[in-house]
Amino acid sequence: MARITVVGSANTDMVLQLSHLPQPGETVLGGRFTTAGGGKGANQAVAAARLGAAVTFVARLGADTLGDQALAAYQAEGIDCRYLTRDAGEPSGVALIFVAPDGENVIGVAPGANARLAPDTIPVAVQDAAVVLTQLEIPLACVAAAVGAGRARGIPVILNPAPARPLPDALLRGVIVTPNVTEAALLTGLDAAAIDADRAADALLARGVAAAVVTLGERGALLATPTERRPVPSFPVEVVDTTAAGDAFNGGLAVALAEGASLVDAVGFAAAVGALTV
Repeated sequence: MARITVVGSANTDMVLQLSHLPQPGETVLGGRFTTAGGGKGANQAVAAARLGAAVTFVARLGADTLGDQALAAYQAEGIDCRYLTRDAGEPSGVALIFVAPDGENVIGVAPGANARLAPDTIPVAVQDAAVVLTQLEIPLACVAAAVGAGRARGIPVILNPAPARPLPDALLRGVIVTPNVTEAALLTGLDAAAIDADRAADALLARGVAAAVVTLGERGALLATPTERRPVPSFPVEVVDTTAAGDAFNGGLAVALAEGASLVDAVGFAAAVGALTV
């Protein structure tokens, strides 16, 4: 069984379906409200677990009702939660999501306890993993600890750089990064209006990443390494909701790599998982 350690955020998503996404200052009346598990780390951990991997999740929840519900949900998915800690001083993270009929969304996040995740248990949580997967909704020290622990074991580290921010070259060196084009622009400092997948990949490879997987939504993804570059097509689907599609993509990529797939085959598998999610 593929073994994956996910180091990341854990939220509760509060989702409102609307007739259209509101403009600044606009109130949109009506729509169906639901709650669901969320957070990029939790989404990716659940995706990997549902794809058959043995998943260890390193995260932090508040000592509150939302945290209790989230922990129970992860355990029901078969996720190893030994390294999931609780915080009596901060509430569990929450994401507020507006979804339009075409599946597009806007999201605001209150990180809560996620912002107080500590890096001390990350090296031991990674010791049995075949792949490490992390994101940027947690303190950068924890991301660095996850990357360092994966490097020390010589295993692939996937960094989903979202929400995007500038990162030091030392953190990017040797990892597989999976930004969309907008995230790549923020990550590299390139002009968001002029950047494309190839320019993004060039900039990331110049900073020492092992591979850049630039996701392109319905156009698939571009895989670039120092020795190859190829587009990976998407799978056409009727879009219902794009929420967490990127997280499902990353979970699928981690599982395929942990099972021994080549990088190009792993990206193709990840594209299929993302398509099923939307």
